[in-house]
Amino acid sequence: MTLKATLIGVTAAAAIATPVLAEYPARTIELTIPAGAGGGTDTSARKLAILLEEKLGTSIAILNVGGGGGSVGASQFMQAKPDGYSLFATWNSPLTTVPQVQNVAYTLDSFTPIVSTSETAYTLCVKADFPASTGEEFLAELQANPGKYTYGNDGIGGTMQLAAERIFQARGIEAVAIPFGGAGETLQNFLGNHVDIYGGSISPVLPYVENGEAKCLLVTSAADVPALPGASGLAALGLGDKETLLWRAILGPKGLDPEIVTLLANTIEEAVNDPSYVEFLKTKGEVPNVVKGEALGARLKSEYDALAEVSKALGL
Repeated sequence: MTLKATLIGVTAAAAIATPVLAEYPARTIELTIPAGAGGGTDTSARKLAILLEEKLGTSIAILNVGGGGGSVGASQFMQAKPDGYSLFATWNSPLTTVPQVQNVAYTLDSFTPIVSTSETAYTLCVKADFPASTGEEFLAELQANPGKYTYGNDGIGGTMQLAAERIFQARGIEAVAIPFGGAGETLQNFLGNHVDIYGGSISPVLPYVENGEAKCLLVTSAADVPALPGASGLAALGLGDKETLLWRAILGPKGLDPEIVTLLANTIEEAVNDPSYVEFLKTKGEVPNVVKGEALGARLKSEYDALAEVSKALGL
């Protein structure tokens, strides 16, 4: 089935009548992922690519370019031709967080925002015997004991650290950040009592919440998260404007034709809302989240600016 027959809101006749879209896509699309195989962004992008191949009527080749917290892949991708045959599947950190702590070759203007695909909150969790049972009590305990508690995170200047510090700074909290290589490593050190607080994505810690070994008291989203009924969303604490999420998106090179952007955004939206993809995201603790074009660009800019303020305050 061709894209012209499946694209939402674009009829076959209109597609044929538009020179830019008349033959697109006519060959394989290369999808760059700025991380190694097997990670969250990689598995999400590969699952999405399978659906897109059917909807676009062409093949999609995956290119993993890891390193530098995603900056190596982003730097390489920005050199791609804006012809619609090079796409970039990323999470938000390489664009909004990494540039705060590394010298990178790109800016937000080096890319064309197409569409976001999914999102999830980070969470802060403690052991069962921690002297707090709610998000408010958790923050009060930290505030009353400056420098006493340590929290694991995904690296110096990583999104998890900045997400936590946005909250802590708003409440005048001083906690000690301990960097690790990712959520898995953070979890093991938390379970081994090397840090007091787990800071990371939701899915790795869920089994330990279910068996009663851990309790998650806070999520970094404004809203509550159904998977963690004991965790407070930030809005309930009066901190909704401090929301920081892990989210994923598809971008193009700078200068990508607006008609191709619209066509891809609509097709990717259809794939994201496919029941099989929604169920896949559920197993990862994620939900679909579609923000297109200029609105996605505004989201990137807003998050970049907010995290820049936190990074500056931390001296990163």
